Amino acid sequence: MQNKKLMVVILSTVPFLMVLGNSMLIPEFPTIKNELNITQFQVGLLITFFSAPAAVAIPFLGYLSDRIGRKIIIIPCIILYGLGGAIAGTASALLSNPYAVILGARVIQGLGAAGTGPLAMALAGDMFKTKERSESMGILEAANGMGKVLSPIIGAAVALIVWYALFFSYALLSVPIAILIWILVKEPKGNVEKRPFGKYIGAIAEIFKQKGVSLLFNFLAGMVVLFILFGVLSFTSDILVTNFNLGGIIKGMVLSIPLLSMSVTAYLTGLFLRKKGKYYKLALFAGMIIVSVAMGILPFCCESVYVYPAILGVLGLGSGLVLPAINTMVTSATQSEQRGGVTSLYGAVRFIGVALGPPAFSLLQDISIPVMFFFGGGLALISGILGFILIKEKVIMGTGNA
Repeated sequence: MQNKKLMVVILSTVPFLMVLGNSMLIPEFPTIKNELNITQFQVGLLITFFSAPAAVAIPFLGYLSDRIGRKIIIIPCIILYGLGGAIAGTASALLSNPYAVILGARVIQGLGAAGTGPLAMALAGDMFKTKERSESMGILEAANGMGKVLSPIIGAAVALIVWYALFFSYALLSVPIAILIWILVKEPKGNVEKRPFGKYIGAIAEIFKQKGVSLLFNFLAGMVVLFILFGVLSFTSDILVTNFNLGGIIKGMVLSIPLLSMSVTAYLTGLFLRKKGKYYKLALFAGMIIVSVAMGILPFCCESVYVYPAILGVLGLGSGLVLPAINTMVTSATQSEQRGGVTSLYGAVRFIGVALGPPAFSLLQDISIPVMFFFGGGLALISGILGFILIKEKVIMGTGNA
């Protein structure tokens, strides 16, 4: 068990690395916008061009991981992720107008990211039964959140060297993480099934036939939470400069407040759900209500340097309740042979939320700031209510095994 826990800790570096791909850039959006002479919408596309290719690639890599194994996919994808960062950094250093090349490099990074976090989640799911799986999902989600917590501060510190050093840092971090996983993480036997693609799709379809409604509304909640989170972070990065005149590491620390709240809550929620072995749907519902309430309050405190970050912390708390509950339900919905496929579909949906958040919030902000926040809050409220009504916890948790 101790060896398994060590492997989960090592695997947790994968979602940590993955979230740096977006979260480390967001605090530097104003700087990047000025250096490249682009609009707020265009700088938001740095997130979209990373996350959209990841969303497309994730299901295919999930199939491959079920067929040939998790590690053999995860390690090359980590290297690809680092390579994309190196290309973006080199273009920024050498070219007078590097924006198009950076977008292309972000696509490469996104394709690499597609085989990292979701498959690390699937591999951790393979290692444990349901109750222990809740704790491992909490650790991975906490690492995901901790990456978001530290990335604004890391990004601000690295950008003190030069703004495009951010891209080179991805390459520097990727190599040791790939080596650690290669040497120390042992993949469980029996979680690979070399079935033809048609039969594989049929098996996934059968899972959705039995549990489709519950899975789909889990997917919806996960997408909405990350849509809101990244949209709000993108907006907040700008107003910390324009409204509060904050920059550098101080700005990064303020952006870290909701993410720290989310990370701690995710870990504690994972422990609680493991102990109880139930209340997954209730945690999802409560978290979405909290997110909705926070979004309803935020437009009225955009001028307060104290209240605004505090409400962002409440937003993070709600997100931290939702995500580990969804992770456990999704990874427990299927046997290990199809777990990579199902969790990869979930990962794809999460990436869609991340991809759409910054540009959508930018467009909604053009209408008005209250409309932007109320739209996000309404989505959270609706998806929380639908999830509470339509997710059948006993059904979705019925056949998961280690």
